[in-house]
Amino acid sequence: MRCLEIKRQMEDDDIATVNELLDAAARADGRRPLSDHLYLDLVNGGHNGFAGLLASEPGHDHPVAYAQVSRGNDSYAFELVVHPHHRYEMATIGPELIDSAIEIIASDGGGNVNWWVYEPTSMHRQLAGDAGMRVGRTLHQMRRPLPTGIAVTTATRDFVPGIDDDSWLSVNNRAFAGHGEQGGWTLETFCQRQGEEWFDPAGFRVHDVDGRMAAFCWTKAHPATDTEPEVGEIYVIAVDPDFHGRGLGKQLTLAGLEHLSDMGISTALLYVDADNTAAVTMYERLGFSVSATNAAFVNEVAPSNQFVLESRNNR
Repeated sequence: MRCLEIKRQMEDDDIATVNELLDAAARADGRRPLSDHLYLDLVNGGHNGFAGLLASEPGHDHPVAYAQVSRGNDSYAFELVVHPHHRYEMATIGPELIDSAIEIIASDGGGNVNWWVYEPTSMHRQLAGDAGMRVGRTLHQMRRPLPTGIAVTTATRDFVPGIDDDSWLSVNNRAFAGHGEQGGWTLETFCQRQGEEWFDPAGFRVHDVDGRMAAFCWTKAHPATDTEPEVGEIYVIAVDPDFHGRGLGKQLTLAGLEHLSDMGISTALLYVDADNTAAVTMYERLGFSVSATNAAFVNEVAPSNQFVLESRNNR
């Protein structure tokens, strides 16, 4: 008999337990299973709108699955991790955690929810359909070898923590207005990212126009794993809307790639919405190609006073 424990705040012991599960999944899959946004919400104890769902079974000294709900920019993000030893139970574990997450969102007032899945399978699609979800966004992971051999012609500088924070927040939130994960950042959110071990101001390239931040390219180095060498990521890149049309997106991407190459990294990756044709085309021209595809299954959850969870047998 599975036991499901729902936590609205995470204590140190809870975080350690979840990390053991995440580490087991990472060893099996060769990648970390939670996005940065959700993972930082987890390790910081859980902010407003957070819920961590831990599933356990008698006779097992580890959780069999973990799901998390985190509030983003006018929406909720949901992700689900099943222990590698229990993935044969996905058909029963998945619905339990998905239904519980939807009930939590409904009780918190409802809203748009995005279930992010890496390389979704037919099982994921079936679970999403049974929960009333549809594919909303498709995100390509694109990669290319380094160096690029393409000259950078736009000057950039290092980001300066404590000095550039407010300017960066303004550019980021203007550029990503309405974006589920990257929009609506606060100074607290940004400072959490700066506190991560991987944060490097020199890898955060900034371009100014007349003393004003016009564009940036924030890079991230991923340490080598058992399955692949160190990889460099174009983590976030944006151009202030006032400076669109100047080719800054391409030049800031090249500046970020140049920095990663100078670090001795031989492979770069980035994520881009599949339907952002202009961005995908630009990255393809810079030598990137699609290496993996993620999908967000979405649903609009009504508040609990309107929400009735239907029996799956009736769907």
